[in-house]
Amino acid sequence: MDTREIIRRYQLNPKRSLAQNFLTDPIHLEEIVAAAAITTTDTVLEVGPGLGSLTQYLANQAGRLVAVELDDRLIEMLRAQFATQPHVQIIHGDILNLIPGELINTPDADTSTPYKVVANLPYYITSAVLRHLLEAEKQPTQIVVLVQKEVAERICAQPGDLSLLAVSVQYYAVPTLVHHVPASAFYPPPKVDSAVLRLDVRPTPAIPDVAPDLFFRIARAGFSQKRKQLVNTLNATLHMAKADVAALLEENGIDPRRRAETLTLTEWGSLCRALESTNS
Repeated sequence: MDTREIIRRYQLNPKRSLAQNFLTDPIHLEEIVAAAAITTTDTVLEVGPGLGSLTQYLANQAGRLVAVELDDRLIEMLRAQFATQPHVQIIHGDILNLIPGELINTPDADTSTPYKVVANLPYYITSAVLRHLLEAEKQPTQIVVLVQKEVAERICAQPGDLSLLAVSVQYYAVPTLVHHVPASAFYPPPKVDSAVLRLDVRPTPAIPDVAPDLFFRIARAGFSQKRKQLVNTLNATLHMAKADVAALLEENGIDPRRRAETLTLTEWGSLCRALESTNS
C-alpha cells in the first residue's frame, strides 16, 4: 500500500502536534539506509517509524530492528505490517523516557552488542533526542537522522560559526551532512527542506580528560550571551573578576575579545582545565 492508502485504511491523519511528516520518496529512503551502511550483522534502533516506509528498507537490510513509536494509532498497523518478520520489534513508547541500550538488549544478548540509530526526527525534538542518545550510558556507534536542513548545517558548522548545539554534538561525534531532502519528498510536505545527517560516535569524547559536566557548564556559560566577548560572558556567569577571566584566557592562548562561536573544541578543553586548576 502507498502512504495515502495506509492513511485511509487505518484512518491515520497526520498529527500536527507530533509534527508528523512522512517521508515517502524511495530515492531518499534508500539514501538514508545507504548513509547508515546497514548490513545483516547490524542491530538498528529506529526512532519514530511512522507509517513504516523507512522501517521496511531497514528491515530488509538489518539483522535486527527495534522501532520505537510514540503515536499509539500507528502501533497496530506497524505490527501487522511486520508480523512476518520476526527480527523486527515494534515498541510503543517515548524514546526520551526509554534507555536506548536496554531497548536493543535481549535476555540472551551480549550487553556489549553495538547498535546504530536511524530516525526521521520531528523537528521540535531533534536536539533532545540527539542529546539523549549521545549521553546514554550505552551509546550507538552511529546515528543517521533526517532533520531540518538548517539544523544539520548548524551541527556541522566549523569554528567561527559554532553554536552550543554544534559543540555539544561534536564533543561526542563527528558529523557529516550527507544528503539534502526537499519538502516535496514528504507527505504532508513540511514548510522547510530537510537533510540526512550522519553522526559517527567517537569511542571517547573529543576532550576525554575533562568531565562532561564541567565541559558543558563552561560551554553553556560561554554561549549564554553569544554576541558578547568571552571575557564578559564568563565574567558574568562564572562569577569571576573580569581581570582574572582575561588573564586566564590569555594564558591559554585565547584572546579575551573572541566570541564563543570561534573557539575550537580543543580550546574549550584548555579553558576547562585551566578553570578546574584555578578552582582547585
